[in-house]
Amino acid sequence: MERSRGASLKTKKVVSRVDAMTLMIAAAVAAIATTALTVTGIIETFTGPATLTLPVASTQQQPAGLQLGAEGRFTAVEVTLPAVPSGEAALLAWAGVLSQVGILAVLVLLFLLAFRLRGENLFTPGSVWIVGACGAVLAIAGTAGQVIDSVARNRLAELVGANQRTPDESIIFMADFNIGPVMAGIVLVLVAGVFQFGLRLQKDAEGLV
Repeated sequence: MERSRGASLKTKKVVSRVDAMTLMIAAAVAAIATTALTVTGIIETFTGPATLTLPVASTQQQPAGLQLGAEGRFTAVEVTLPAVPSGEAALLAWAGVLSQVGILAVLVLLFLLAFRLRGENLFTPGSVWIVGACGAVLAIAGTAGQVIDSVARNRLAELVGANQRTPDESIIFMADFNIGPVMAGIVLVLVAGVFQFGLRLQKDAEGLV
């Protein structure tokens, strides 16, 4: 009776081999698809025409005809450029590459963890390194990509005259920053610490057997 119960507990798995393989295939397909979209976007930026959303920082551009005494101002404008200047196009390309690196870090993490679950060797020093490295890459690449993208779009907004500042108006830098990549990267680094703790517990348990 004890032997059969032990056997049933041993064969029970949280993630089956089929589930793990499905996750691996999905991660690989997503990596290929997102990379292809990023490359296509970069090519369109260099070859033109390119449609971009640029920040509007000027307080002089305000919508008219608002009801109920409301006041507002424009914060962005969508423009189509026949050709993006080479300097700004290079910045947008780097921003796209770095953003894609952050996405690939998550997909690589998903692929490798699914692979290790498939082999039933999740709590290993390699897993700790994988989770921590992917978290750091996601946080750094995601943040740098957003900063470079904001710089490029502000420069383009100045070049096309979208801001239309008056002579006595100070220069305003507009940035649309998403803290999601930073927070996700920090969480993954903390998860790496949890994996390291789990590895220590696993070694202690093996030493007691």
